[in-house]
Amino acid sequence: MKLLKTVAALAFALALAAPASAQGRTGTLAKIDASGEIVIGHRESSVPFAYLDENQKPVGYSIDLCMKVVEAVSAELGKELSVKYVPVNPKTRIALMANGTIDLECGSTTNNLTRQEQVEYLPTTFITGTKLMVRKDSGISSVADLDGKAVALAQGTTNERAVKAAIEELGLDVKVLPVRDHAEGMLSLETDRVDVYATDHILLFGLIAKSKTPDAFAVVGDFLSFDPYALMVRRDDSAFELIGKKALAEVFRSGEINGIYAKWFDPLDVAQTDLLKAAFQLNALPE
Repeated sequence: MKLLKTVAALAFALALAAPASAQGRTGTLAKIDASGEIVIGHRESSVPFAYLDENQKPVGYSIDLCMKVVEAVSAELGKELSVKYVPVNPKTRIALMANGTIDLECGSTTNNLTRQEQVEYLPTTFITGTKLMVRKDSGISSVADLDGKAVALAQGTTNERAVKAAIEELGLDVKVLPVRDHAEGMLSLETDRVDVYATDHILLFGLIAKSKTPDAFAVVGDFLSFDPYALMVRRDDSAFELIGKKALAEVFRSGEINGIYAKWFDPLDVAQTDLLKAAFQLNALPE
């Protein structure tokens, strides 16, 4: 009996001294700890949030913010982590997060309650909404002008739902061309397959800036939706989510967010709105 008590006491002492990973780390943290790798899902043409540069490397505003989360996860685990990049698009991003393929999604994804049935989000990083991009000589200035026209919409997006709802409400006859991503949507407009490409207004400005003929296009119409962007993480994984929240809170609290924002949005001449500033301030939580 005395021997059993001694063994039990020793086992308890060893458990207290064991690293956190040996004390039942679960979920995303356990996965990353075991592999030494964090898998980032990224968009390929969501300028300036996440896109491929001339070297085919993922870059952008969301990528920079995701790297702050990666640094925090590395510190939590006490080890250097390798980063694996996996391209995602509107149709695949939620499924790849839900099934465990990616650990962190860094793109231009809207946080809404329907999506929270499958995934979770970190604090808001940008606020935008759906608008229309047209050729300047198209004569189109709003959704009401789309009767008899063709519009390209990225499948699985909040923009697709918003535009279709507006078309239905106005009783318009509009041809819808489903596209895989923003690059395909822009190409369909540039090649005159459609009259309009509709997505979040900031992404439209990014596409125009990267176009070979930026003076040919304009962003028009009222906002058709409210789209707060956020980095996406797995649902029901509060430990990993908290690390992400802490990392972004520090970026907001320190003011570092202003430099990161300026790096990507000043070239587009897009200043922080009062609403976005308020979002940063509300999520600059104290330790």
